[in-house]
Amino acid sequence: MKWGFRMHKQIQASLAALAILLLAIIISGCASRSVVAVTTATAAKQELSTTLDFSGVLLPAQSTDIASQISGQVASLGFQAGSAVKAGDILMTLDTATLSAQLAQAEAGLQSAEAAAEAVKSQTSVAKITLDAAQKSYDRTKSLFDSGAVSQSQLDDAKDKLDTATAQYDSAAGPAQDQAQAAVSTAQANVRNLNVQLSHATIKSPLDGVLTSQNVSAGEVVSPGVAVISVVDASSLKLKSTVSQDVLPLLANGQGMDVTIDSFPGSSFKGAISRIGPIAVSTGEMFPIEVTIKNDGKLMAGLSAHASINVQTDGIVVPSSAVVQNNGAGYVFVVKDGLASKRLVSIGLKSDKGALITKGLAAGERVAITNINALTDNMPVQDSGASSQES
Repeated sequence: MKWGFRMHKQIQASLAALAILLLAIIISGCASRSVVAVTTATAAKQELSTTLDFSGVLLPAQSTDIASQISGQVASLGFQAGSAVKAGDILMTLDTATLSAQLAQAEAGLQSAEAAAEAVKSQTSVAKITLDAAQKSYDRTKSLFDSGAVSQSQLDDAKDKLDTATAQYDSAAGPAQDQAQAAVSTAQANVRNLNVQLSHATIKSPLDGVLTSQNVSAGEVVSPGVAVISVVDASSLKLKSTVSQDVLPLLANGQGMDVTIDSFPGSSFKGAISRIGPIAVSTGEMFPIEVTIKNDGKLMAGLSAHASINVQTDGIVVPSSAVVQNNGAGYVFVVKDGLASKRLVSIGLKSDKGALITKGLAAGERVAITNINALTDNMPVQDSGASSQES
């Protein structure tokens, strides 16, 4: 009996301990589902404006590295590094003595080929006269032979002379003339080629600008394709940057921008969008943009700069504090019937006060704007009312 009594006591103690454990779990669960007080705002369709800023380095509008197209010794240089040049100015000349001698020889060869072609033409004319005469002699002899006035041998002799004259004419009018004309064409091509090479011996600037580098001296031999002179057009400069795909529709070529230069604090310059790249950069979702600034002589390539433009659009807007962005994804907490539901959204234009929601949220829905970091999906909340931004 004592043994049974002790067992009964142990069972009661175990049940009491289990009840306490279950109570602790229930209390803990209730604590984890404690209500969070939040302030909410209503998503509304409205206009949103902000200032877009781009940063980058100023680059020259145009720059070119100039190389000779032929090999040759530098005879003279027209300018020194740092000089201003105009398009068409002679930057460098090569020695042309050898090319000039080759050209004179080629021109003599052309004259000889043309004379030979004229001789072939004359031979052809003579051969045609001889052929016509042989044809008439044969026709006359054939007529006499048919009437019995001449012998067969006389007719055969006239026929042989006609055949010989025909062969001589065909040769003069065909292969000989073709060969002579081919010789003329070859000589003409040689002359043209040497004239082109001579023109390449004078290297001119392709643009207005400043000669920024000159890596050659008079007397040196240059090789074709090796850049030795650089010319930069700094009359206008370009700021290159990138823009996100969300604001891309708000920009267009020709839009004016305010530009500030770090080296000129307090000064502002005017620029305009000159190019928006049609293809995203390798990282994706970002597109190249160029802003062109007229240079009044103060600015230099290589300076860091910033461009800004005011833009505006309309759509579903919520306060910026309602939006959470993490690893490229954006979400808000939609509050309804005492619960905060996590909602993935696509975010467009943003300002200090508001964010444009392009996808995932409808006008009229309420979103939490306080205690965002304390919320989880489907968490009970106490809505303390509309924010001051709505009142």
